[in-house]
Amino acid sequence: MGPTSQEATVSSSSASNGKKTFASLGVPDDVVEALDGNGITAPFDIQAATIPDALAGRDVLGRAPTGSGKTLAFGIPMVVRLKRAKPHKPTGLILSPTRELAEQIRRELEPLAAVRGRSVMAVYGGVGFGNQLKGLRNGVDMLVACPGRLLDLIEQGEVKLSDVSYAVIDEADRMADMGFLPVVKRILDKTNTDRQTVLFSATLGKEVKVLTDAYQHKPVTHEVGEREPDMTRMTHRFVRIERAEKVALAAHEIRSHGQTIVFCRTRHGSDRVAKQLKRYGVKTGVIHGRRTQSQRDSALKAFVEGKTQALVATDVAARGIHVDGVDCVVHYDPPEDDKAYTHRSGRTARAGASGVVVSLITNEDLKDTKKLQRQIKVKCEFEDPTPADKLDHGDPIIQPKQGGGGGKNGQRSGGRGKGRGKGSGPKKSTGRKRSSPGGGDARKNSGGDARKGGGGRKKSGGQSSGKSGGGQGGGRSRSGGGRSGGGKQGGGQRRSR
Repeated sequence: MGPTSQEATVSSSSASNGKKTFASLGVPDDVVEALDGNGITAPFDIQAATIPDALAGRDVLGRAPTGSGKTLAFGIPMVVRLKRAKPHKPTGLILSPTRELAEQIRRELEPLAAVRGRSVMAVYGGVGFGNQLKGLRNGVDMLVACPGRLLDLIEQGEVKLSDVSYAVIDEADRMADMGFLPVVKRILDKTNTDRQTVLFSATLGKEVKVLTDAYQHKPVTHEVGEREPDMTRMTHRFVRIERAEKVALAAHEIRSHGQTIVFCRTRHGSDRVAKQLKRYGVKTGVIHGRRTQSQRDSALKAFVEGKTQALVATDVAARGIHVDGVDCVVHYDPPEDDKAYTHRSGRTARAGASGVVVSLITNEDLKDTKKLQRQIKVKCEFEDPTPADKLDHGDPIIQPKQGGGGGKNGQRSGGRGKGRGKGSGPKKSTGRKRSSPGGGDARKNSGGDARKGGGGRKKSGGQSSGKSGGGQGGGRSRSGGGRSGGGKQGGGQRRSR
């Protein structure tokens, strides 16, 4: 519809919807029964405020905190109003910024869609096209989509949006933060110009206004709850710490508080921190953009079910994942800005609960952190770290490997080196290179070819992988016998056949 949002009706919803029921909002009986069957008997504030207008076919602009019930607020009217779709031509479209949120929306709306004989499917990157193409060719009424994958499908000719009569933009401010607005506009331009457009956001900034002006017609605006997470419900702590001590303190905080989300700046950093936490016995999952969708789903599911204690994530998790019962948030790496700090920290202290937010601050982060405190209006003294002998992290269950040469008597003292060692072996070897812990070639020895003498191969009965320090005596030998040596006397670890 045309850009006439300046004529929009604005309403502000109260903190309580009284004794309203879904039936009193105009929701049909069969949908009410389906909701009741899932234990949903009373509408949340944002649902009570927006559902009547959306059922009446009006454009809606809703502002409510993350996790306040927005999915049903736009999903119930869509289920009720949608017509059946033809193959490749959905009639309802929901745009989501992240894969996790798209899947959560699909799962929440699927039972309601089934009651009305409607289908719902989510499409996003990180998985193959096969099942998504099959569903689209069969016909999908309600399509939940991440913008990038949807644009791919449109360009392949697998999706046509001309029949979309009900469009939803969920987490519109997050879409803007992630740079999706140009793609969102291209997508909406392909939908029916007479569509109903519903937009939900946790904040209503200038980026959201751009979408409202261009794609909504006299939207009714409903604002519910706080504009930002209530930072006063959280206990904020800023701990000055050396970089080398971060992992131990993070493990201590996780053990002290319970279910914790640990935020890192990069994907590689997230993987590294998760591995280091596991060495301290912390059960950990990882979510970031390079993980496959099945890996992300499994990590989130394990965290929600309490099977893991910590979820290590990049900022993709700050807004796209809705998990209640998070006891603590650890800023392992500093957030990019005050907005990122707020979004990350808002993963705890949800639904009226309290929570703890711990920032690990090195000397190089000190200046920026003081500026951040002023911006978020939270003033906290910088703590000294808990003394090492007081940390409740347990002892590392896997000692980190350290680089360096071979140890005394050939004992393993470091990780695998790369390239050629400095031993007295020849520069040419007939076998493939296998680096020894001390940095040398595992197939080289002090006496000559890796297949001759010393630590080379001997054809007898068994196989052993001898690894010794200093790049010497580290080849394979085939000799009989069982497991022995363990690499402690230069003989390597023998594996019996």
